Amino acid sequence: MAEHEDPLVGFHFSIEVQNVVKGFFTECSGLGSEHEVIEHNVITEQGQELVMKIPGRLKWENITLKRGITSNMDIWDWRKMVEDGKVDDARHDGSITMFDHQLTPVARWEFKRAWPVKVTGPQPKADSNEIGIEELTLAHEYISRVKI
Repeated sequence: MAEHEDPLVGFHFSIEVQNVVKGFFTECSGLGSEHEVIEHNVITEQGQELVMKIPGRLKWENITLKRGITSNMDIWDWRKMVEDGKVDDARHDGSITMFDHQLTPVARWEFKRAWPVKVTGPQPKADSNEIGIEELTLAHEYISRVKI
């Protein structure tokens, strides 16, 4: 019988960005990359038309993190650096770690030269009991999953 391993369950995520941002988030997306696909039409020696698909440019997805808003201003301060035109100073390497329900690290990704593209605050409603959520979107130049 083949060995069976259950998929990892993510309970929450932490981010650490070179002494700029450190904290926990409840939602994370964009941990990946993709190639654009170039379609090239060719005619074979038999006269058959084929569409070859070859890899084009490599793209890194933006990382998006969400958490309940607190008094912590770290992501807003980091974003302010970009707003003030200091993008090179704002670029930092970092990591995202996924934790399970027992708060054990179960997966980790490391990214390079990230900077905050977007920060948004909560969208409060007077008649709602929802927690205010803030969102951080990062652009970066490389990401890889690393072994824990």
